[in-house]
Amino acid sequence: MDALSLLNLMLPSLAVCALMVGMLSYLGIHVIKRQIIFVDLALAQIAALGTLLGLVLGIPLHTLGSNLYAVALTTIAAAMFSIFHVRESRVPQEALIGLAYAIAAGTTILIIDKAPHGAEHIKDILTGSILWVKWSTVGRVALVYAVVGLFHYVFRRKFLLISEDVNRAIASGMHVRTWDFLFYLSFGLVITATVGTAGVLLIFVFLVTPAVMALLITPNLGRQLAIGWSLGLTATVVGLFVSYLGDLSSGPMVIAAYATALIVVGILVSIRHASDRARAVRTTALTTLAFALAFLALIAVGHRIGHRYGHEHHVSEASLPGERDLTGTAETGGAGTQDLESGRAGAATAGEAVSAAEAAAESNPAARAEAILTALRRDREAGAAMAVAFLETDPPLLFAQQVVSAVDSLMAAPSGYDVMQPSTGEANRAALRRIRDAFGLEETR
Repeated sequence: MDALSLLNLMLPSLAVCALMVGMLSYLGIHVIKRQIIFVDLALAQIAALGTLLGLVLGIPLHTLGSNLYAVALTTIAAAMFSIFHVRESRVPQEALIGLAYAIAAGTTILIIDKAPHGAEHIKDILTGSILWVKWSTVGRVALVYAVVGLFHYVFRRKFLLISEDVNRAIASGMHVRTWDFLFYLSFGLVITATVGTAGVLLIFVFLVTPAVMALLITPNLGRQLAIGWSLGLTATVVGLFVSYLGDLSSGPMVIAAYATALIVVGILVSIRHASDRARAVRTTALTTLAFALAFLALIAVGHRIGHRYGHEHHVSEASLPGERDLTGTAETGGAGTQDLESGRAGAATAGEAVSAAEAAAESNPAARAEAILTALRRDREAGAAMAVAFLETDPPLLFAQQVVSAVDSLMAAPSGYDVMQPSTGEANRAALRRIRDAFGLEETR
């Protein structure tokens, strides 16, 4: 795929990220000044809880009804946060916010146990699926952000006064709890509009990291917004492209890009403010080297321990999924693959080997994924048929992602299959059709 085609494919993701960085960078400055850092995590988790509650009651995810449930719960949370905000309380508000997050997360786990494809929903809540966002989603997010942005612009002086000096706001006669409620409510609307797309963790990073970098660099609000947006957008673009080109999960990769940007900004700011910059540079270089060596040492020790542990359990490097050979011995696999190996020994052709592998691995997702990866290397069409049948069973995420990555590699283009969503979803049905068309397979269901 050429650079222009890749850019066109990722335009919706880049657009929604630009919107999120712009809005959340602004809200993040308020959050840091108010010292309520984890309010984003709490509201995002509460919004996710609302959508899952609707799911258990029969309301599909990412629908109007699902979003209304999320808004309802975030509205209740906004009221609670504003009511229980006491200036001279012995218990800081951050403790109450953290408790709200823990309660929401625990309740989410309880509900997940009753929901179909619970594990997939957990991953979706945490990391989202921002790489495959649609233009309709971009439009919906833009509309919500425009309304919230206009509201904050009109009443910007009141919000800024409370964030910067709540005592002066009270002395001026403002009803702080009312404006706190409106702040939390508008914040909750922003979170609700994007938690299904970006996930809880990425939203938190979008909120806090650009604001922290901007506050480190300048005290001026206008410059803070400009710096937060530009650095945040740069880190997001880099993370998205690396995740796509490296076939990595988009949310965690963007988070890694933000972490790198924050470290670089922190180092540069500390050097700039040092009384002896040359010494600061040397100290930074030595500290970085020490951390790098410690990390490499941990990797080396862990690799050696893992190799010994694997040797004791008759597992070698060659037995990892995607690298096993059909002609290997039973010693290279676990108990669940011994029958698979004995079936392979007598297979004279690729087609016979594929059939034996599929039959032996039918009841074992790990072995079945392994058989599919091997079949894709030996007989593309037969392997693709096995892959489609496997994905239609909604297998565990790890094995589903291995199969999807292998199929996408052979197609030389992403199929669009999202392992975090059920195979019966509209987007995944379309992705399965693309796979069948690419390999000349007939429709089976």
